[in-house]
Amino acid sequence: MKRASIVLGHLQTSRTAAMAEAESASPFQCSVDGVTSVIVLGASGDLAKKKIFPVLWNLFRDNLVNRSSTMFFGYARSDLSNSDVVDRFRPHIEDADEKGDDFAEFADSIKYIRGAYDEASAFKELDEALTASEEKHPCKGQGQNRIFYLALPPNVFIPVCDLVSKHALSKNGWNRVIVEKPFGRDSESYHELATALSSSLSEKQLYRIDHYLGKEMVLNMLILRFSNRIFQPLWNRSHIKCVQISFKEPFGTQGRGGYFDNYGIIRDVMQNHLMQVLTMVAMECPISDDPNHIRDEKVKVLRCIKPIELDDVVIGQYVAGDVKGDPDSKEGYLDDPSVPKGSKTATFATAVMYIRNERWEGVPFVLRCGKALNEKKAEIRIQFKDAVASPFSEETLHRNELVIRVQPKEAMYMKFLNKAPGMEFKPQASEMDLSYHLRYKNLKVPEAYERLILDVFKGSQINFVRSDELEEAWRIFTPLLKKLDAGERDPIPYAYGSRGPEESDELMEKLGYVHYKYDWSPPSAD
Repeated sequence: MKRASIVLGHLQTSRTAAMAEAESASPFQCSVDGVTSVIVLGASGDLAKKKIFPVLWNLFRDNLVNRSSTMFFGYARSDLSNSDVVDRFRPHIEDADEKGDDFAEFADSIKYIRGAYDEASAFKELDEALTASEEKHPCKGQGQNRIFYLALPPNVFIPVCDLVSKHALSKNGWNRVIVEKPFGRDSESYHELATALSSSLSEKQLYRIDHYLGKEMVLNMLILRFSNRIFQPLWNRSHIKCVQISFKEPFGTQGRGGYFDNYGIIRDVMQNHLMQVLTMVAMECPISDDPNHIRDEKVKVLRCIKPIELDDVVIGQYVAGDVKGDPDSKEGYLDDPSVPKGSKTATFATAVMYIRNERWEGVPFVLRCGKALNEKKAEIRIQFKDAVASPFSEETLHRNELVIRVQPKEAMYMKFLNKAPGMEFKPQASEMDLSYHLRYKNLKVPEAYERLILDVFKGSQINFVRSDELEEAWRIFTPLLKKLDAGERDPIPYAYGSRGPEESDELMEKLGYVHYKYDWSPPSAD
């Protein structure tokens, strides 16, 4: 239990304690690290305005970063002023008016620098501007640190990282660079990217962000597995029949089909988000909470998985449906004018894989993801084997299932059988439920990006992806992706608003998974 307690202590970030500590501090107090500059490269883009700057505001507002010693910068090619940058992201902040003085302080702290992404002179000028601001700061003597967030298209990752490393890194403090997915398209392109990045930056400086690793219920997997004795003897092939990890969106590409068509659902969701969740479900207990010890165990899981075969996959592409109140449902994927005519890109995929080790041999791990489906949901569903020697008829028996709802409305519930209330003596399906919105009332669960960016400030890579994790994930998927790219399997049409292709459910049935009509719904506060 000691190891699990260490993990628990590291992962459970106390938002309330951090705010209280900051509020009790003096109005101006330097961080022990000195001054930290956060530079958002690609400040004029959608990711910056919709996600990165609003998250930085949340950290600033809640005093989770030191206001006195943190500076914010935007960098892009567009001709913008400081106020233009603020005007772009302000509509995406709900409490800007409510927190008027605080927001004004945050807005005033943002400086915009214009420059190209492929010119050494531009990054030299960026460095000069950063240095000038740092030299004026009262905290400069304790260190001048820099966080670079690459909110940029993947085709400029390599030149930007090269120019940052040569011309814009701090010489008097630490440097950290956050890189967004996609991390390549296959093993070859990832190897090219990884080689280039490693020649410019050390692994310690690189933070490859996968926002699913910052989600509350994904983080909770380590606590659930290694802090609860009840699960430890059950978490193996002797008791578990099947593991299903699913991601469902109720909308299509929404005009972004041209971008999506370059990647497809497997590259966009399955190879990264769902595989990271799989490693958290299947890994062995790490020897400590050291980020590398945890990631070592994740890599061991990936190395036990063979490349996926075409026969272990169902792919689909949505066509027009008729969802009440949703006019978008009347258009299929190919009706998006930005999608190439006749595209065979998958918008749905189910893939089966097996972990060849003593714990999981023979247990199917099923990853399912898709767009334009019947609901919004991401969950982990662990179905246990049938009860042994029950005196009741098989028709009345349901398998136990542990379900971890990642989104929406974080929850964890166990399906089990109890006696039906009343005069009858027969089993009835029910659940033991931990719904976060009821158990932890008035608690604001941090956004994934919020948690992860705060980890970068702290220098913790525990929730970031290491290079060898990506190398192994691409090894598993690249042969399959090459076959799909070559058109060896056509996607199966499925209606917008449906569960996806029926062939996916048929595959699950062949694997021995039992789908019950009993459905759980998040309970209300009433």
